Amino acid sequence: MCSSLCSLPAALPRWRALLWGAAAVCALPAALAQTPRSPTVPATAPLAASPAAKALSAPASALALAPVATPSGAATRALPPAVQAALARAQLPLDALSVLVVDAQGGAAPRLAHRVQVPMNPASVMKLVTTFAALDVLGPAYVWNTPVYIDGTVQDGSLRGNVYVRGQGDPKLVMERLWLLLRRLQGQGIQVIVGDIVLDRSAFALPAHDPAQFDGEPLRPYNAAPDALLLNFKAVAMGFVPDAQAGTARVQFDPPLAGVQTQTRVPLAPPGTACGDWRASLRAELADPARLAFLGAYPASCGERSWAVAYADPGAYAARTIEGLWRELGGKLTGSVRYGPVPAALQPAFSMASPPLAEVVRDINKYSNNVMAQQLFLTLALNAHGTATPEGARQVLQQWWRTRFGDADMPVADNGAGLSREARISAQSLGGMLQAAWAAPVMPELLASLPIAGVDGTLRRSQSRAAGSAHLKTGSLRDVSALAGYVHGASGRRYVLVAMANHANALAARPAWDALVDWAARDQ
Repeated sequence: MCSSLCSLPAALPRWRALLWGAAAVCALPAALAQTPRSPTVPATAPLAASPAAKALSAPASALALAPVATPSGAATRALPPAVQAALARAQLPLDALSVLVVDAQGGAAPRLAHRVQVPMNPASVMKLVTTFAALDVLGPAYVWNTPVYIDGTVQDGSLRGNVYVRGQGDPKLVMERLWLLLRRLQGQGIQVIVGDIVLDRSAFALPAHDPAQFDGEPLRPYNAAPDALLLNFKAVAMGFVPDAQAGTARVQFDPPLAGVQTQTRVPLAPPGTACGDWRASLRAELADPARLAFLGAYPASCGERSWAVAYADPGAYAARTIEGLWRELGGKLTGSVRYGPVPAALQPAFSMASPPLAEVVRDINKYSNNVMAQQLFLTLALNAHGTATPEGARQVLQQWWRTRFGDADMPVADNGAGLSREARISAQSLGGMLQAAWAAPVMPELLASLPIAGVDGTLRRSQSRAAGSAHLKTGSLRDVSALAGYVHGASGRRYVLVAMANHANALAARPAWDALVDWAARDQ
């Protein structure tokens, strides 16, 4: 499902606005379309006896990947007429598609299988592999802990020394939870820090990241890089509230960024101006890390709106955010917020726990949040090795896949989020994994994380007549459209559905996917 930085009701929390803002990417430069497929990452030596290693050593029979019984990549039956008609209107050839509909419990030939053995780019549907692997390896109750250390003595509300915050990959350390962390620090009797706040991000060892590299859109939240201390998705949520009497709209910036000049009011557009493309009418200037301003006007007809953007200097984002929020809470700081390691001898004063993995997975899949998916992907390596690298995460995922399903149809996960031109998986492989997930103890958590057709998440605007009867993950990039998950049939049966299109007209496939879901649900 392709989505932009959409407008949100005022009642939604700021972090949810950021989730929606990171949902998908639609248009990518043509040069990226020809990115070659990356080689499969080889497995490493057996892991140490960590919780992840113990999970990986479980019997493969527990979640065996049953092959989809089809002739070598051929269709077992013609695509349904409504699907074919929609594909014809979209000018999508059949050799650009891969489609599978099969009983979720297995044991029967597929209802539909078309080019199921062909590796395809799944876009954000790759998040299904990452989230199922994480639920299986880490467990749905897994939490991330962010420890806080106090190095010095506290007297009369003043700490003479430093505060250290160690990031451990929490994907959901959003503004509200960061506020609670700093309030807990004040609960230690600290109002003034006569020293520094030091941020330790060493748990992730990542290569340099250019947010413009993927599609030339560095200010889009979906291009944010993962980080051991990921705060608020490295984004700024700007809230606009029109004030007709004053002739302006109030602007609120969350989180407050220390040292950044912001414009708290913007003129209202002339009365009667339609809302339309209100972001363009604001003529925002967001590329200067020291200043966020607007040269245009805001249409009063838009009412209250929220707009999430990535901060122009992501490397300085965490330091600016913590200092800004600390000062807004009334705290004082004589030193600075800087990056560095926690001294080895220190013990945590307290720790901030994340929501459980089951809740995090729901946010990842419902709203297709790319940076959260990458955080989870890297957590697999952090949990197994103590330090996370992209290569280590790919190795852990591939070892998990090999243990569970064998070597056949090994997916190329790349960054685990699907925001990639190199990711590949076949419909047969993904369908078999979803059948295994249906039989797994974590099935309820995975199923509940998927968007419901016509109800919520990235499928809330689905035109399928099977509204409420399908839990499906969407994915879209330029030249890629994909859909995968579960459909509840009229007979009471559950079906695994996988559909992927890799073609210049792929984004026009949505009506065909709706028709496919409707056909799968009508099984009587």
